[in-house]
Amino acid sequence: LVGVFFARALWSRGLTTFADLFRKRYSPGVERLVVIMLLPGSIIWAAAQIRAFGQVMSANSGMSLAAAITLAAVLVAAYSIVGGLLADAVTDAIQGTAVVLGLIILGVIVATQVGGVAGTLAQVEPGKLNLLDTEDGWIGVIEKLAIPIGGTIVAVELISRFLGARTADVASIGTMLGGGLYLLMGLIPVFLGLAAPRLLGSVADAEQIIPKMAEAFLPGILYVAFIGAIISAILSVVHSALHAPAAQVSHNIVIRLIPDLSDRSRLWTVRMTVMAFSIVAYLISISSSRIHDLVETASAFGSAGVFVTALFALFTGFGGPKSAYVSVAGGMLVWAIGKYGLELTAPYLLGLLASTIGYVGVALIERRR
Repeated sequence: LVGVFFARALWSRGLTTFADLFRKRYSPGVERLVVIMLLPGSIIWAAAQIRAFGQVMSANSGMSLAAAITLAAVLVAAYSIVGGLLADAVTDAIQGTAVVLGLIILGVIVATQVGGVAGTLAQVEPGKLNLLDTEDGWIGVIEKLAIPIGGTIVAVELISRFLGARTADVASIGTMLGGGLYLLMGLIPVFLGLAAPRLLGSVADAEQIIPKMAEAFLPGILYVAFIGAIISAILSVVHSALHAPAAQVSHNIVIRLIPDLSDRSRLWTVRMTVMAFSIVAYLISISSSRIHDLVETASAFGSAGVFVTALFALFTGFGGPKSAYVSVAGGMLVWAIGKYGLELTAPYLLGLLASTIGYVGVALIERRR
C-alpha cells in the first residue's frame, strides 16, 4: 500500500523527513506536533526489538532474560550512536539475505521432519488455522487490520528509507518489492510456530520458539550463522527505529528553534537524542511482558490522527493548520481514552473516525468564515 499510493507522492515533494510534509502543507506548529505524536510509537517499536534481541540471546545462552535485554540495550545504544542511515541500508541488505536464507533452510528441514507442509497443517487444531479471529466480531477484525496498516503507512522508519531513494521509481518499486518479500517470508515463521508443539513439545516462552527450533534442527555452522544474522538484523531494525525519530527531533524541532547550530552540534544533537531514546526503550522492554503487545501499541500510538491528516495533506487542498491540529490531537486523544480508559473493542477505528470528523468539521467552519 505504501509503495503503490504513498512512496512516490512523498518522495516527489523533496522532503528530508516525514514531518516536513506537515510544515510545508500546514505550519511549523503542526510539524512539531506530528513529531511529538509519532515519537512514542518509534521508541516502543525499538523496545519490542530490544526485547526480541534479549529473547534470542536468552534462548541460546545461559543468560537470564533481564540480563540479555540489558546487554541488548547497551549494544543497541552504541551501534545506533555510531552508525548512520547508509550503514543501516548496507547491513540490512547483508543481514536480511542471511535471515531469509536461514528461514528457508530451516523451513525446508522442519517440513521434511514432519511429513511436509500439508501433513503438518492437517494435525494442527482447526481453530489455529483461522485467518481472521472473529472472537470480537467483524469490528474487532477490522480494528486488528487497521492498526498495522495505518501505523505502518505513517511509520517514520519506513518513510525515512524511501525518502533517501535515488528516484521516485526506486522509492515506489523498492517499497512494493520489500512489502511482498516481507509477506512471503513471514509465512515461514507462521508455519514453524504451527509445527512447534509437535516437534518441541511445550516451550516455556513462546517468543523463543524460532531460536529453539533453529538450535534443534540446523547444523552447527548454519545455526550459528542464522542466529548471528537474526541478532544483526534486529540491531539494524532498532538502529532505524531510534535514528529516524531522533533525526526528526533534530531536524524538525531543535534546528528550527536553534537555527545557528554548527554541523558538529547538529550531529551530537542526534546522538544524544538517540542515547536518551535508547534508555527509554530499554526501560519499556524490561518492564513489558509480550513483544506482540509492544508492536501493536507502537503501531497505534498517535498514528490515527497523523494518518488521516497525511491523507488530506497529500491528496487534497482541503483544510488548513487548525484542521490538522484538531485531527492529529483528536485522533490520539480518542484512541487513548478508548483503549486505556474505556477499554473499547475498536479504539483505533474510533480514533480514525474522530480524526476525520474533526478535520472536516474545522475545515468547513474555516471555509465559511
